[in-house]
Amino acid sequence: KFEFNPKVGIDNPALTLTEDTDGEGVGEPRFYLLTKDSTETFGFCLHEELGCQGHVIRQIEQGGVAQRRGLQDGDRLLQVNGHFVDHMDHLTVVQKIKASRNQVLLAVLDGVSYEAAKSLGRDLSQMLPDDIRPRLCHVTRDKSGFGFSVSCPEGTKGTFQLSVLQDGPADRAGVPPGSWLLELNGDSVKSYSHTQLTKKLKQSGNKVTLLVASSAVEEFYRLRGLRVTAALADTSRLPFKVRELHLVKGPAGYGFLLKEDDCGSGGVGQFLWDVDAGLPAERAGMKEGDRVLAVNGESIEGLDHEQTVHRIRAREDQVTLLVIDPAGDEFYHSVGVGGMVLLWL
Repeated sequence: KFEFNPKVGIDNPALTLTEDTDGEGVGEPRFYLLTKDSTETFGFCLHEELGCQGHVIRQIEQGGVAQRRGLQDGDRLLQVNGHFVDHMDHLTVVQKIKASRNQVLLAVLDGVSYEAAKSLGRDLSQMLPDDIRPRLCHVTRDKSGFGFSVSCPEGTKGTFQLSVLQDGPADRAGVPPGSWLLELNGDSVKSYSHTQLTKKLKQSGNKVTLLVASSAVEEFYRLRGLRVTAALADTSRLPFKVRELHLVKGPAGYGFLLKEDDCGSGGVGQFLWDVDAGLPAERAGMKEGDRVLAVNGESIEGLDHEQTVHRIRAREDQVTLLVIDPAGDEFYHSVGVGGMVLLWL
């Protein structure tokens, strides 16, 4: 049993779709955006039960965010932050929810509809929108500029649509033509005038990070009165990647030291130092200053130094670490998705 009990802020409404039937007893998926602060939980448990298919929503906390948003006991979880999860193992799904930190977008199907769809052999992934995630894009200027222009209805603020130059920097960074600009370098543009946005772009130097949404994605959220945030974004096109290191212990050990230090999120993290030349850590690609995100496939978020060392030593002769280098770590924190890299597990 894995517990998440968010008592989320009431200013964040649910994403709900009318539950129509298609004549076969199968309703439509429902969408919920749950938001909490760091001291709260998401207000439900996710179960894997004998004789019951799927990831089952159970033990919904009375008065908690899950109940206030409309999650029902017995709902089956289909999607986490736009990722289809029905086919994934239970622990992986739990990790995806935990990696979302304080905001998660869930798609669920009521239990009766889920069982009916399974008995009919329906592909549940086909019941969901193709892509409901905004996109984070890191654009590096070339001699022609950033490769996009911005249009804004006269006299309005915060409504910016991008025209993208084919094969230009923005296009190569993955900015969809005609997309809507939501954030610039981690800051919402909702209150910006066109003049203010132009000034911010000039102040960005040679690189900008854009949170953008296609018209279809923008409409999906707008119709439900929800603000799109970087925490929900597709980050696959960003230049900073996490790395998985598999180490097999040699006669002289792994060849690195672990130390606890402050990290960009305001808390503490576990960092790798004193990487010895020629030993397993260096051969696996470890770099000094890398921050450890997970050990043997499990997030270490919230663990202290001693607990992390215990995880590393749990297997006598080998360990797998998920790490990110300092530049990538700083970048993700600056745009508000520091914890989301764990979704790449």
